[in-house]
Amino acid sequence: MRFSELAKALRRFLRASPALAAVMLAGCIQSAAPILSDAKPVFGESVRVHLYSLSDGNAHRPEVVTFRWNGSRYVIPRWRLSDLAGFTWHDFEGNDAIVQSFSSKGEHAIEYALARKLADGTYLINAIDENDADEATRATNCTKTQFSACRIEKPDQLFAFARATAGKTHQRGGLAVVVTRR
Repeated sequence: MRFSELAKALRRFLRASPALAAVMLAGCIQSAAPILSDAKPVFGESVRVHLYSLSDGNAHRPEVVTFRWNGSRYVIPRWRLSDLAGFTWHDFEGNDAIVQSFSSKGEHAIEYALARKLADGTYLINAIDENDADEATRATNCTKTQFSACRIEKPDQLFAFARATAGKTHQRGGLAVVVTRR
């Protein structure tokens, strides 16, 4: 996985660079269109994020990326290596948020990550992975397509998988340190 899970929603983003690659998982859920629509610029109009991949108990391959709010999502103005076009941040449960990521190749493959707040501005990121859920949850909520092993369509499906991922301990993932601009 890339970028160490600032959101499975950032899975596309994670493919873009070595540090982001740490968050990628084979069992990541996807949707054909955005499921969460209540996005707000929670980090302000511009935010700088320091990203690290996590493995073997250490942070590796740091990346620094600046995002700008475009009125509906955070976007990367000129991120030439990434197929991530942007993301939205949605408070979830407890110290967790869901990151919904958008591909630069169109909105046909939206991906999701769980961001767990560790401290102010510091988040552990894990892709929301269908394999974290039990068989009954997968059977009820996943539709297999030629593009995805687990395609979802509704918020309650996303939340079921997010809860499953939140309940697991992950050996890999990402660390995101958010530095707001003043």
